[in-house]
Amino acid sequence: MDPSALDVCLSAQAGGVQIAVLVQPRASKNGVCGLQGEELKLRLTSPPVDGAANKMCCEYLARVLGCAKSAVTLVSGHSSRHKRLQVNGLNLDEVRRALLQALA
Repeated sequence: MDPSALDVCLSAQAGGVQIAVLVQPRASKNGVCGLQGEELKLRLTSPPVDGAANKMCCEYLARVLGCAKSAVTLVSGHSSRHKRLQVNGLNLDEVRRALLQALA
């Protein structure tokens, strides 16, 4: 995948990066699937019940990016499959590099 293709779902913010994410809950395994429209598609094993998918979304993205769980927060989309996540402490290039590695 072309590294600049990820720019449609990433935006630099003060202190970090926001990522537009589309979540597919109840998948057979966790994974980064690529882009769907202007969002990064994540497959998660957790069900969309009582915030379980939101929590797993933040934890899984922190693992993929190699940062602390507390550095990833849900900005919007608490009850939607379309979410915006804020990653603090990383710049655009670091996030892009980690996501490309997860997609390879």
